Amino acid sequence: MENFSALIVDDEEYSRSSLFFLMQDNCPDVKIVGICKSVQEARKFIAEHQINLVFLDIAMPVENGFALLSLLQEKQILVIFTTAYDQYALKAIKASAVDYLLKPIDISELLNAVEKAKSTFELNTLKNKYSDYSKTLTTLADNMNQPESTIKEIKKLTIPNASGFKIINLSDIIYLEADSNYCIFHLLNGEKIVASKPLKDYEEVLTENQFIRVHKSNIINTDYLKEYKNNNGLHVKLINDIIIQVSRRRISEFLDKIKKLRK
Repeated sequence: MENFSALIVDDEEYSRSSLFFLMQDNCPDVKIVGICKSVQEARKFIAEHQINLVFLDIAMPVENGFALLSLLQEKQILVIFTTAYDQYALKAIKASAVDYLLKPIDISELLNAVEKAKSTFELNTLKNKYSDYSKTLTTLADNMNQPESTIKEIKKLTIPNASGFKIINLSDIIYLEADSNYCIFHLLNGEKIVASKPLKDYEEVLTENQFIRVHKSNIINTDYLKEYKNNNGLHVKLINDIIIQVSRRRISEFLDKIKKLRK
């Protein structure tokens, strides 16, 4: 691919140089046109240069990486987050279907992320579909835009599917159902959304909220739990008389979480 340029934004010198040399050695078709050590530097660089992709660190002094999101949307620039910690931030990124790399960066994961970015760039260029990608950044901003004094929780989820992305409120999900390497979201309005990711990819994002994994094939929203009873095995009953089995190995975990949620 020609004319695909990238910027590295990271406050740690080792991380900046390490990623630069990894890109030079493994992704020669992506030109690193700049390296910045702060969001402030990045803003100035982006104003003066044409770039397609930003490798963006999250935890930086003065301003964190999320402060750059609005400018990236305005300039229609793709982003791959790089992070070593901050579990909430990582959960928010996963919920928003934005790509990320954990430090220290694994070469195979880097190659996959770059290939996805290039594919997204081509799609956006050919079909003028940056608005779809931009929605993922908006979801991320919404999830992160909460007062520091409150307990941060994911509110929205971006679901990648065959036609692009679907953004939903977590409160609209009744339950999730595994379907091979796909996942089916069952919503309050009766809609079913087939996500192009397996159920396990959503477990970490959802189960710290009101969701519980009750079976290898199901995650349920406890807000819509009507009852549960032991009748030839434990079963839960959700709204609309939806019955789902709780697997034996998850019964204890299920009961413990229900007790905590009901306190």
